[in-house]
Amino acid sequence: MTEEGSHDGKGHRARLRARLFEGGPGALLDHELVEYLLALAIPRRDTKPLAKRLLKEFGGIGRLLSADAGRIVKVGGISESAAAALKIAHAAANRMMEANAKAQPVLGSWQALLDYLRVDMAHEAIERVRVLFLNSKNMLIANEPMWEGSVDESAVHIREVLRRALDLHATAIIIVHNHPSGDPTPSRQDIALTRDLVEAAKHLKIQVHDHVIIGAEGHRSLKAMGLI
Repeated sequence: MTEEGSHDGKGHRARLRARLFEGGPGALLDHELVEYLLALAIPRRDTKPLAKRLLKEFGGIGRLLSADAGRIVKVGGISESAAAALKIAHAAANRMMEANAKAQPVLGSWQALLDYLRVDMAHEAIERVRVLFLNSKNMLIANEPMWEGSVDESAVHIREVLRRALDLHATAIIIVHNHPSGDPTPSRQDIALTRDLVEAAKHLKIQVHDHVIIGAEGHRSLKAMGLI
C-alpha cells in the first residue's frame, strides 16, 4: 500500500494534478478521476485499485457517482468521508449543469437542459419523475421531484402535478423521468400518462411542452417523436 508521504505517492498524484490543470477534465481517465477524488479523503492509501474496482462494480463513472452513498460505502468498504468525496463531485457537476439550464429560457437552451438532465438522472438505479415548471417567458420557476417508481396511477400523479403548477402560477411544464434500464424508449404507460396530462392541463390553460425520458443510452422526447 503506497503512503501519501512516500515519494511514489506524492509523485504520482502530482503528475495527475499537473495533467488535470494543464489538460482539463478530459486529460484524466475515469479511474484516474475517481482515484484522485478518493485520495483526497484517503491520503495514505494507493487508491488506484479501489477506483478501478468501484468502477467495475458499479458499471462506470456515471453510475458510481450517482449511486447512493450507503451503497458506495458498503461495496467499496470505505468510510463515509471517502464516499462523500465522490458524491460532492456529482453534486458539483449537477449544480453547474443546472445553473447553465436556468440561465436562459428553457426552450431556447434545450441542449443545456439535456446536459443537466443526463448528469442528474441518467444513471439513477431507481425510476424517478420530476417536473420543470415554467413561467410565461419559459423561464424555469421550479425543478421538483414528484414521485419515485413507474408512471402508473396516472390520475393521482396528474392531480399532483397540476396542483403544484397552480401553486407556482406556472403556465407550462416539462415532465422528465429516467429509465434505469438505460433504454429511454417510452413505454405505453409513459405515453398514456403524457396524453392524459396534456388533456387535463388544457382545461387549466397550462401547456405541456414535452415529456423527456433519460437513460444511460440517450434520451427520447415524446414531442419530437410525435407522440404528443
